[in-house]
Amino acid sequence: MEGDPTLRLRIFDLNCWAIRYLSKRRQERVRLLGDTLRRESFDLVLLQEVWSEQDYSDLKVKLAGCYPFSHYFRSGVIGSGLCVFSRFPILDMLLYQYSLNGYPYMVRVGWVCREPGSRAGVSLGVTAPLLSLSLQLHAEYCREKDAYLPHRLVQAWELAQFIRHTSKAADVVLLGGDLNMHPEDVGIRLLRGWTGLRDAFAEATRFEGRKNGCTLVPDNCFTDKSELLPFPLGIRIDYILYKAISSFTVKCEELKTTTGPAPGTDIPFSDHEAVIATLHIQRQGQPVGATLGTADPALADVVTEARTEVGVGLRAAQRQRYSSGRMAVLALLLLLLQAVAALGTLAGLGTEQPFPKLSFCLLAFLALGVLALSTALHLFHTMEVKMLHGTEDQMWMALRALQERP
Repeated sequence: MEGDPTLRLRIFDLNCWAIRYLSKRRQERVRLLGDTLRRESFDLVLLQEVWSEQDYSDLKVKLAGCYPFSHYFRSGVIGSGLCVFSRFPILDMLLYQYSLNGYPYMVRVGWVCREPGSRAGVSLGVTAPLLSLSLQLHAEYCREKDAYLPHRLVQAWELAQFIRHTSKAADVVLLGGDLNMHPEDVGIRLLRGWTGLRDAFAEATRFEGRKNGCTLVPDNCFTDKSELLPFPLGIRIDYILYKAISSFTVKCEELKTTTGPAPGTDIPFSDHEAVIATLHIQRQGQPVGATLGTADPALADVVTEARTEVGVGLRAAQRQRYSSGRMAVLALLLLLLQAVAALGTLAGLGTEQPFPKLSFCLLAFLALGVLALSTALHLFHTMEVKMLHGTEDQMWMALRALQERP
């Protein structure tokens, strides 16, 4: 590649919380976001939770002069919520859906959205091809009793494998998004350890913004304060992670977070603070090869911890599968008994008493509903068991390989 061997790359990452009819002052916030992005003119913008394609279209029109390249990743019932705007050409796009993403009967956590991860190959002029990933992992909701931890660990593991297998053609890997994990959580340690990604907050030469880089803070007017009671300063769950491959080096010159309302307004862009990073990318001499991060001696302990949590989730899923299967069998037996009773009535048995048709029909409809619901749950938990068991096996194989290394 020819040209200037150095490049300063400014990245803007934000969980927009833009759900039509549900998010407060959504249109106003999207308009403010578009004005800011057009004024600041970043190199790469990664957005999550843009659930309305109309919002994306409005942003695309407004930002066309500054970001000539953009893409919205369509998925699920109402979309993936993921989109990217770039000053550089986008070479290719790929949407990856995690095998597990919460429970379909937990409507409030947005299972229909199927929060996926997206990949966009971006050409940084003549300097370096960039593998950019914008994503969102499943939310925690309750730290003391986190029922979604096994699913989130499966997502982190799949994401780590995805990065390792798709980054070979790139010189720089960039990941931005709402990972819904604290920096010390096992999922983050697994993702970073297995891929070699570096945390822009920890590596930044200069930092400006919320203390400790927190992106979900209690003084945000859109935040549920009760969820942050154990964390008076807030939590850091939005990240920009990066690494260089081959003959390039990457350093984080500056990292910023927004600090409340957008300039000149009384509202912030979202219930999350935005993360803004300035990366310095420089080309070195000869290629040095990919850094996969598997030489870290502590990585085996991280994989063991993650595998243990996945095993806990596996046993819970097996119990739920058994319970739903037993309920389906009981509903089926009830339907069979009703069928026998109906046949007996048709055959002339028990004609001395009137047949309770209304009660019989109501009970039959109830049994059919229970049978359908329990069968669907049994199939879901069967699939969940298979996915958790498969991930546990993969982690065991990876752990064994790590332990056998000299």
